[in-house]
Amino acid sequence: MSLNQHPELKKAILNLPQQEKDKLLIRLASKDQMLIKQLHFQLLEDETDLAERIEAVLKQLQHLFNRISGYIANTNQYHNSHHLMSELKYGSGIINEHFTVTKDKMSEMQFRLFLVSQSFTHFDKLFGSHPYGHNDRLLNYQVGRIKYILGKYEKLHEDLQFEFRDELNEALAFAHRSGMKPYMDTLKLPKEV
Repeated sequence: MSLNQHPELKKAILNLPQQEKDKLLIRLASKDQMLIKQLHFQLLEDETDLAERIEAVLKQLQHLFNRISGYIANTNQYHNSHHLMSELKYGSGIINEHFTVTKDKMSEMQFRLFLVSQSFTHFDKLFGSHPYGHNDRLLNYQVGRIKYILGKYEKLHEDLQFEFRDELNEALAFAHRSGMKPYMDTLKLPKEV
């Protein structure tokens, strides 16, 4: 049930006494952990806290790659590509939560590009062509991530784009040399920005 579907209810809530609205807000916020994190960030944190959050997420992502490098072999086999894709989705979830809380576009871009670049660096063989297509889901997933990053990149101011251009071009070049090339070509994704 959406509040927008019931304009009379919305109007009645807005007409409640302030003290009653405050009680409702506290009750509702306590039921949504993400809302609590967003409110905490917006109301109680500043630029220093954002820098600390960025550093903490970067450490989490680095730890993720240190951990998975220990158990995922860099050989183009189905179970390796399946495990890597699961871990990349986990890393993406960390980034999603960070962005939902902070709405910081620069760190989101930094983290998403880091995730893609590190996967190419640590697991380059998993992105090669496989005769039986065992890694097609991984290849398709990464191309989707690159397309998403390109969309975010294009929305950044030109001065901010400069900070990410080299790393993004390296990722694009790798993708066009790897087993992802057919997917990149199908979506007409550029070879460089």
